[in-house]
Amino acid sequence: MSVHVPLGPLLEPAFHLGSVPTTWAELLGFATGAVNVWLVVRQNILNWPIGIANVVLLGLVFLDGGLYADSGLQVVYVALQLYGWWVWLYGGDGRDALPVRRTRPAEWAALIAAGAAGTAVLTWALSAWTDSTVPFWDALTTAISLMAIYGQSRKLLESWWLWITADLVYIPLYFHKDLKLTSALYVVFLALCVSGLLAWRRDLRARAAEPAVAAA
Repeated sequence: MSVHVPLGPLLEPAFHLGSVPTTWAELLGFATGAVNVWLVVRQNILNWPIGIANVVLLGLVFLDGGLYADSGLQVVYVALQLYGWWVWLYGGDGRDALPVRRTRPAEWAALIAAGAAGTAVLTWALSAWTDSTVPFWDALTTAISLMAIYGQSRKLLESWWLWITADLVYIPLYFHKDLKLTSALYVVFLALCVSGLLAWRRDLRARAAEPAVAAA
């Protein structure tokens, strides 16, 4: 499925990595993606509008590269980014800013069940209706990423573990699909996700210590 005709300029090569062309959409997706994750690590609300720009750009890259589930995922991401933006602003107690918290057992159960079902359905759909050469891996990363973005929107600490898991699959997957710059971007994402996990864990511990300090 080619999207070069309606979206020509963004899908023209910006440069080549060896013999593999890197499009403007992939290059801009790299830049906005790195900034987006850095802002999430810092719990900066601007991560959401930057994230919307990032998922639109990467959606074009994935559609052009035959990663149809990942491309469709970006559409869902836009809705979840808008939801997360609102929740971070007003989702806390008293409709104030949302704090970092741990994932409850019931939330884990629901996420795992939804992720397993989504992977199975998407694998079947991609195998039956598209020319995807990696239907299972495309479906698996899509499901894990949806679990992670939901967790991020609720500021669940463990959402970082989901992003780390997804990135460990995305890196070789995108390299295999000749999306070399995007593969490199996900190496950067992986490092930022580890940083985010540590930063959010420190924030959670600091918040837990506040009542004890106040009581003393």
